[in-house]
Amino acid sequence: MTTTTLSRSKRSAADLLFDLCNTVFLLALLVLTLYPVLNTLAVSFNQAQDTVRDSTFLWPREFTTLNYSTLFQDGLIYHAFFISVARTLLGTVSSVFCTAMLAYTLSRKDYVLRGPISFIFIFTMYFSGGLIPTYMLIKNLHLYGTFWVYVIPGLIGAFNLIVMRSFMEGLPESLVESAQIDGATHFSIFMRIILPLSLPVIATIALFVAVGQWNSWFDTFLYNSSNINLSTLQYELMKKLQSANMSVGGTAESAFASSKNIQANIVTPASIRAAITVVATVPIIIVYPFLQKYFVTGLTLGGVKE
Repeated sequence: MTTTTLSRSKRSAADLLFDLCNTVFLLALLVLTLYPVLNTLAVSFNQAQDTVRDSTFLWPREFTTLNYSTLFQDGLIYHAFFISVARTLLGTVSSVFCTAMLAYTLSRKDYVLRGPISFIFIFTMYFSGGLIPTYMLIKNLHLYGTFWVYVIPGLIGAFNLIVMRSFMEGLPESLVESAQIDGATHFSIFMRIILPLSLPVIATIALFVAVGQWNSWFDTFLYNSSNINLSTLQYELMKKLQSANMSVGGTAESAFASSKNIQANIVTPASIRAAITVVATVPIIIVYPFLQKYFVTGLTLGGVKE
């Protein structure tokens, strides 16, 4: 009896030590993860000259909204924000729907062209035509200078297609067979059975596509840089950052060196960069919690089959 009690006390001590080490490790990981985020947020609301002196802090020492007012003083930013929201919503919905339809088609074992089409999409993951052929293709398709250049070229992604196809292949085949016996068409089966059951993987892919659409600016630079009506938020923020880098000598150090001869309302590349980071990431951070519960489930079930 005494030996059993002693053994239990030893196990309890080992468990306590493990819990303590685990807690310390996770707290350290939390600090390492949150510090860059909090520091960037603090720098974006801190006076630029004070940031140049010491950028290591977690809250604004000299609070100001000048960094954000500098970003949004141009009315084009608001229109660019609307374009980014429109391309993100339309691009995400259309891409997820088209990818899901093709994934369902390729998940059917009785589809004759299942193998060749899958190979073609997998081939594009390793080899591409390059920038110049892609540019020529966009121009020949008359997508150059239009809003649809943000939507149509990215309708179907090979990686997203493979994840969705793997998930749908894991769904019970009896559901499809029962619906076919009742006279349902493949489109009805897809809309009424497959699509509702694939909600976890759809939410996961939607998050991937939405982040890619929201952060994209290079396609605007290539195809719509001369059309200000189709400029996106990320492209305008990139131009703001380049402008800030060229001003005040181009560096925060030069701004600090000349701080005695300039007014207190100056902005530096570091402060503008922090404000741009916050503006670019806040919308995705707001959306992510609503999709988080589907994220792990969808990615796990889509990548691993029983």
